[in-house]
Amino acid sequence: MEFEKKYITAEELKEHNKPGDLWISIQGKVYNVSGWAKEHPGGEIPLLNLAGQDVTDAFIAYHPGTAWKYLDKLFTGYYLKDFKVSEVSKDYRRLVSEFAKTGMFEKKGHVALCSLTSVALMFLVVLYGVLRCESVWAHLGSAMLLGLLWMQSAYVGHDSGHYQVMASRGYNKLAQIVSGNCLTGISIAWWKWTHNAHHIACNSLDYDPDLQHIPVLAVSSRFFDSMTSYFYGRKLKFDPLARFLISYQHWTFYPVMCVARVNLYLQTFLLLLSNRKVPDRALNIMGILIFWTWFPLLVSCLPNWPERIMFVLASFAVTSIQHVQFCLNHFAANVYVGPPNGNDWFEKQTGGTLDISCSSSMDWFFGGLQFQLEHHLFPRLPRCQLRKVSPIVMDLCKKHNLPYRSLSFWEANRWTIRTLRTAALQARDLTNPVPKNLLWEAVNTHG
Repeated sequence: MEFEKKYITAEELKEHNKPGDLWISIQGKVYNVSGWAKEHPGGEIPLLNLAGQDVTDAFIAYHPGTAWKYLDKLFTGYYLKDFKVSEVSKDYRRLVSEFAKTGMFEKKGHVALCSLTSVALMFLVVLYGVLRCESVWAHLGSAMLLGLLWMQSAYVGHDSGHYQVMASRGYNKLAQIVSGNCLTGISIAWWKWTHNAHHIACNSLDYDPDLQHIPVLAVSSRFFDSMTSYFYGRKLKFDPLARFLISYQHWTFYPVMCVARVNLYLQTFLLLLSNRKVPDRALNIMGILIFWTWFPLLVSCLPNWPERIMFVLASFAVTSIQHVQFCLNHFAANVYVGPPNGNDWFEKQTGGTLDISCSSSMDWFFGGLQFQLEHHLFPRLPRCQLRKVSPIVMDLCKKHNLPYRSLSFWEANRWTIRTLRTAALQARDLTNPVPKNLLWEAVNTHG
């Protein structure tokens, strides 16, 4: 006798959207991931954000073909009734399949090896400049080179977190700890926690942690309602201090970026010392201790306090270019309120990202992340492939009348400052604290 399929509706699936009762659908098959969510390599938050929905596109984006075999044990026996796939999703899935067949996800080139080699060489030059040279200019140059080292090391950590850059998972984890914790002082565990949430909920004001910088910065007047962050589990209060700081954010943006690393160090300690479950906590703490051993020792080798302060500030200032770049990729793009929707994965990624146009000679400097849309659509794609797929993504966006925004570095800065200025002027309006309507905001941000 032929097996009769059991079905549930999309509305019934939506009811299973909380911890302990967490169901998802992938290609119309319904899976119960309630007990497995905490073991998910990408963390529990991406699953919670997409709970009760069909998540096929997000699953395809983040998982290799080998991941499908692990789904069988989670299958509920139910299928999603009236399961439909949009034309955009069909084209997107076709692209992923084509890239996989041609081996693009495995063709990583020698980017990681070259990056780590350059980082090692820069580190040796920094040590020589600080320990063997007496010139203040040599010390300043060493500080600036250290900032560039941190940037390149962060790109390696980013890549190794998205896909395996080394020959095995063990070596890949080692690359993460060395390039992240040991060299930059920023925990790879903290980065994974926030970055996965950012990718899944790209530019959601209340779900994407990369937009939640109250009281210092706000990209939208909708933050003035003191909305709740579903990532941090607390209210982002728009109090008098926040109003004052945000009112001048288009002036303070670059100075803030120059010391942004301090916040990243703080966030690293807050996570590693929290009660939250942290993968490889001991390994992460050990890596952080290594950084806070060599970096203070290196600074202490400088001859006097003025030079030590100069060294730290100069290295932070150079690395601020990277912090600014991350903001350029998203601050002036479309934003929304609410959880991500699994059925408009492609649309949300195109709406929430901006590319930075540059020559191929600058790919090393931007770490491939100037192709932000391509990276968000295909996070497992090695950075050396992103320029190749850019024209294909551009054509697909044009076909479906979706935005593909690629700006020069300077133009992207203008868009970002204009967005911050718009929110700043609204923050100053004491007589009307309620956010303007969306049409007004769109016109005044990009018009």
